[in-house]
Amino acid sequence: MNSDIITKGLERAPHRSLFRAAGMKDEDFKKPLIGVCNSFNQVIPGHVHLDKVAKVIKKAIIKAGGYPLEFNMPGVCDGIAMGHQGMKFSLPSRELIADSVETVVKAHPFDALICIPNCDKIVPGMLMGALRCNIPTIMVSGGPMAAGHAKDGKAIDLVSVFEAVAERNSDKISDEELHEIECAACPSAGSCSGMFTANSMNCLCEALGMAYPGNGTILAETTERNSLYKRVARRIVKMAIEGGPLPKDIVTLKSLDNAFATDMAMGGSTNTVLHALAIADEAGIKYDLNRINEISKKCPNICKVSPSSSFHIEDVHQAGGIPAIMNEISKIPKILNLRCKTVSGKTIGKTIKDAKILNEDVIHTLDNAYSKDGGLTILFGNLATQGAVVKKAGVAKSMLEFTGTAIIYDSQDDACKGILAGEVKAGNVVVIRYEGPKGGPGMQEMLAPTSYIMGQGLGESVALITDGRFSGGTHGACIGHVSPEAAEGGMIGLLKNGDKISININNRSIEVLDLSDKELAERKANLPVFEPNISSRWLRRYSKFVQNASTGAILSEK
Repeated sequence: MNSDIITKGLERAPHRSLFRAAGMKDEDFKKPLIGVCNSFNQVIPGHVHLDKVAKVIKKAIIKAGGYPLEFNMPGVCDGIAMGHQGMKFSLPSRELIADSVETVVKAHPFDALICIPNCDKIVPGMLMGALRCNIPTIMVSGGPMAAGHAKDGKAIDLVSVFEAVAERNSDKISDEELHEIECAACPSAGSCSGMFTANSMNCLCEALGMAYPGNGTILAETTERNSLYKRVARRIVKMAIEGGPLPKDIVTLKSLDNAFATDMAMGGSTNTVLHALAIADEAGIKYDLNRINEISKKCPNICKVSPSSSFHIEDVHQAGGIPAIMNEISKIPKILNLRCKTVSGKTIGKTIKDAKILNEDVIHTLDNAYSKDGGLTILFGNLATQGAVVKKAGVAKSMLEFTGTAIIYDSQDDACKGILAGEVKAGNVVVIRYEGPKGGPGMQEMLAPTSYIMGQGLGESVALITDGRFSGGTHGACIGHVSPEAAEGGMIGLLKNGDKISININNRSIEVLDLSDKELAERKANLPVFEPNISSRWLRRYSKFVQNASTGAILSEK
């Protein structure tokens, strides 16, 4: 087995001696060593219970005949980091986590790995690290929290709080009403309850084949979730003994297509594009953004979850979960690759074949789809020659085609101040730039400004574009990941107040209008050289090596 190089033979007596200090005994050296990669901490609501999760998993591994060795990863709560300098560290943390997984697993050769992520960058970071190590691996998240409920019984979540801030700023609600929403929106441990980035990525782990059914939708801290942990623990011991399947056997071009088709159907976060591109790169796959649009054209959006509707992840689970969504879209010829492998040992086709939609209000059938194409769209044009991303599922029909005048902000902080001060009017396109991977650095999420636009009642009269990115909680005509970014001389950096911008989501285009080649050349000649004002040594390194969003914001090795 893989671990033989640290546990077997005369020369490994010192290694075994150290393992004995950590609690191992003679009989344990005959067992497969299972790394339990945990992201427990007491900061992130989605992770505060993962110490208990690891105990359930480790106990089940021992019962199945393996020996668990737990180690921990760092993590950032995007909600808590949002709206201040902390958000600059969120996306870079994905690379730290991938590097950390690779470091621990390569330094201590395990026979297999269970990854316990839950929120945002931790999911793709662990998966990227697992692909580098390429030993048998299962992803099993901590599960989503239930939705909160306001006094009137209405389901609410974290986005409700952000939007309530803008409503309070506009005197639409009182301090007491804001406090009530604040206290009720996030009722328990678990990843935030909408189809935000964490839940989107945990659902897509199922579609990729790297997680068991229910990984993305079974509520945290439930007996059903504990049953999932035990099932996964038994399976990982068997995978360790059999030597596979391996992550690179599972994450392929075809399984990535499956993930994007599922993403289109469920209306996932725009961040899934960023992370899936980075995951593809770790698997040695160059995934073309145009391929995403081709999938979107064929795959309808059949599920809308908060922030795009009043439903939450628990509703999706009760309606049949990701298997039901995938089984429904599998009726479209050649949309899914049903022979793709999964960690369970079954093909994806066998995994989903008996799944049924149990609530057609939550998961629509194909003949009652929200739209004929997918929930995400990639836009191209002179403003984004390398692409931009929009969550079409969260855009009002009246805003699918929109032309407005630019109002420019060179940071998210300035944009938030301007929006709350009433600078943004109906007919504007808010441009937030120098917030890309390199320029931010770290590509901040823009949940605050988008929520403020919604909270001020401008959601159907104002668009927003940025070289930064959005929380999965964002909805409205919000276009992110604009590439090339301003910091590398992209067109978004050449815009001025009053420029006319055309956004046509149906035609997948984003253009600045009425600018001559001469005017553009003059603007480019006068554009100052970008010099990031960064005190952090880590972020300076990150800014130097990170590539733009069209690559998944991966780090260059040069």
